[in-house]
Amino acid sequence: MTTNYHISSYCKIENNTLQLNGATVLEMNDVLFPEFIKNASKTIGLEYPKFFKMDNLSKLAFLGAEAILKDNIDLENENDIALVFANKSSSLDTDVKYQDSISDSENYFPSPAVFVYTLPNICVGEISIKHQLKTENAFFVFDDFKPDFMSNYASYLLESGKTQKVLCGWVEYYKNEYKAFVYLVEKSGTIAHDKQNIQTLYNQ
Repeated sequence: MTTNYHISSYCKIENNTLQLNGATVLEMNDVLFPEFIKNASKTIGLEYPKFFKMDNLSKLAFLGAEAILKDNIDLENENDIALVFANKSSSLDTDVKYQDSISDSENYFPSPAVFVYTLPNICVGEISIKHQLKTENAFFVFDDFKPDFMSNYASYLLESGKTQKVLCGWVEYYKNEYKAFVYLVEKSGTIAHDKQNIQTLYNQ
């Protein structure tokens, strides 16, 4: 694979902190995820009522994507963006909640609103719907973050002409532990798109 592509922007969300391109945009102390993610959405100027109906994994992925796309893409005229996301726990956090809703026969209350989020790729679907993205999207489940795979897969999509840009992300949410690392790959930018740089940004 060549390295003629660059990481033009990246976002990290963890420990009640939102960072964009290495700068801290929001940091909160002693709050739970729902309060933090609500404030983070306000901080980036997100106006999308459906956001608050999503499960936590989708909120995490959606916010990370939105923080990058809103300032880097002319979303009304540019939608040739592929999505490549991954995590470790799949949609297990929501799966457990749904299982709880059907386990007790005397309090049987299955919710379609919860059930719809029992697949991890729904979070990339939410991003695609919001921005009318019709290019390739994929969600993988790995034991840990794999920068080599992400680098190779994004480069393949770009070099094959399937897309002009690729939004990549690691979005993990399980039992109130969470981390999102989302980045945009394209021809322009200052950070070479390779395994080492991806791992460095992920670890920062």
